Amino acid sequence: MISELGRGLILIALAASMVGGCLGIAGGWKNNLKSWKQSRIAAYIAFVATSLAMFLMEYALLTDDFSVSYVAKVGSTTSPRWVSFVSLWSSLEGSILLWAFVLTGYIAAFALITKNKYKEHSPWALGLSQLVAVFFCILVSGVANPFTATPLPIPTEGPGPNPLLQNHILMVIHPPMLYLGYVGMSVPFGMGLATLIVGKVGAAWSQALRRWMLLPWGCLTIGIILGGWWSYEVLGWGGYWAWDPVENASFLPWLTATAFIHSAIMMERKDQLRGWAICLLLVSFLLTLLGTFMTRSGVFNSVHSFTKTPIGPVFLGFLAFCTLISLILLAARVDTLKGTKQEEGKITSRETAFLFNNFLFTAFTFTVLIGTVYPLIYEGLYEKKLSIGEPYFNELGVPISIAIVFLMGVGPALPWGGGKLSRLIYPSIGAVVALVLSLLLGATGMLALISFTVCGFATVTTVREFIEPALARSRKKNESYFRAQWEIIIRMRRRFGGYIVHLGVIMIAVSVTASSSYKQEAEFVMSPTQSVSFAGYDITYIDASSKEEPHRSSQLANLKVLHNGSDIGVLSPRLNTYFRMGSVIGTPAVKSSADEDLYITLVKLEEGGRIIGIKVIVEPMMIWLWLGGGIMGLGTLVSAWPARKRKKKKLQENVA
Repeated sequence: MISELGRGLILIALAASMVGGCLGIAGGWKNNLKSWKQSRIAAYIAFVATSLAMFLMEYALLTDDFSVSYVAKVGSTTSPRWVSFVSLWSSLEGSILLWAFVLTGYIAAFALITKNKYKEHSPWALGLSQLVAVFFCILVSGVANPFTATPLPIPTEGPGPNPLLQNHILMVIHPPMLYLGYVGMSVPFGMGLATLIVGKVGAAWSQALRRWMLLPWGCLTIGIILGGWWSYEVLGWGGYWAWDPVENASFLPWLTATAFIHSAIMMERKDQLRGWAICLLLVSFLLTLLGTFMTRSGVFNSVHSFTKTPIGPVFLGFLAFCTLISLILLAARVDTLKGTKQEEGKITSRETAFLFNNFLFTAFTFTVLIGTVYPLIYEGLYEKKLSIGEPYFNELGVPISIAIVFLMGVGPALPWGGGKLSRLIYPSIGAVVALVLSLLLGATGMLALISFTVCGFATVTTVREFIEPALARSRKKNESYFRAQWEIIIRMRRRFGGYIVHLGVIMIAVSVTASSSYKQEAEFVMSPTQSVSFAGYDITYIDASSKEEPHRSSQLANLKVLHNGSDIGVLSPRLNTYFRMGSVIGTPAVKSSADEDLYITLVKLEEGGRIIGIKVIVEPMMIWLWLGGGIMGLGTLVSAWPARKRKKKKLQENVA
């Protein structure tokens, strides 16, 4: 029953998206408000249908209904219910269903929020976005159908999802956040195509483009950070980013979307970079399709990727089609987007900083793209494997990252149109102070010292941009500083949300520099009551223990830890054996503090616990990486939060 109902709902969503797409395009082509309205109704129907399909699949997973093929593939009666819930996105078919659900949700939200607004652009954008949804509904109802009925006899038990997906609660939120980021770029893609078709960008539409990109960008940011955290907490290698092809697949659209957000500011404020901004917007979506192909085609080996499936060529064909449409429209219509203001800013202007910013993000994108895709192309041409690893990405990517952080300090300090470099004096002093503090704290290494120095430079600029407007308002209106600061943030959300994001980026840059440059690690073989000392920690092996759960058994090594003589408790790294899969997965024990993490992995446990092998890693300032990601998410929320209502006349500006 669930199989038939689920596929029927997807077919309803497919039909609604197809009809809605055609009606939206017709509404834009003929300026027909009735067709536009009907397109919106179709978007709501598609979303309701995919929502019900999602509910049915989750119900099947939670009730272990093995008559549904997807449940038989990833379900298990022994799995905890939270694992059964997240099994929806643990394999190919369920993840594509989630994609269709999120996509139709974004489209329905766009239809609702832009109702009767942007009458030239919205019908086109809505219709084109719905045609993207058609493709994913076809996938869910065809080659990636999770509602296929299980052939008789129906099994009474399933294998459960990949053990790696059962090993940490972060799997509840990490994949959905990535999907909210990935899938959310479909609507800006439709908006970008609509912009090219209409051939103009008004002030209101420019703001809408940036706003609709900001939400998926923020979700993708959080998703990437959570992915690094999951890797750190689960895989046991003590790292959070390995330039894995699938990691890179999420990073590529993040880079171009970040460049677009900055270009959109130029488009709004200076009426410049219109064509370039639209190009970045389209490329961001195309890179999400490329990333999806990487994850689901099986051509890349990764702990994140699915096995080889027939969906890979289908995705590649859709990527080629979308790329072709984008190139045709860019070639034919990009000249219609030339701005009216052709003034040139001075070299010491904020405009110049934005241009360099875009150049660096573009260079970073090409660096990562070439390093990720070229080995595959090489293997296809010469039938030989070629490996491009961390040294390539670090050698090229780290200097670009440092330059981007430097521009975060330069750009906001310079005025629009140009000005004196005296605004850079205080940031330069901050850079010197950061350098001196780093040396006093024992920092070494030229690249690390440069990174800390640049972070000090950018920090002073960002903090000053927070403080100066509030101080000016406080003096002018005779308010307390905190009252003035709150009012400034409320009235200028977008600007100050961006500065909050910058603070998060600086925190991440400091953490990455410290943890990668000064990490210490060692391996030890121990027996009960034996102690070892490493990097200020005294670790004593107490004993071994075991824990039984319905879906796994665990062996634990209990270690008493002292740090500089102070007892910080007992840490228990473990090895988990998953019954249905027969896989052994380790879970490291992590003790975090403001200055460093102690990270212990159980490598082996032999003779009933008489001998254990552990790997001990001390990583400075790791917690600031996760906090920095949270700060970036907060900044995105502040920036995207709706502004206070203004006068009706202003609200309706450029709407008609």
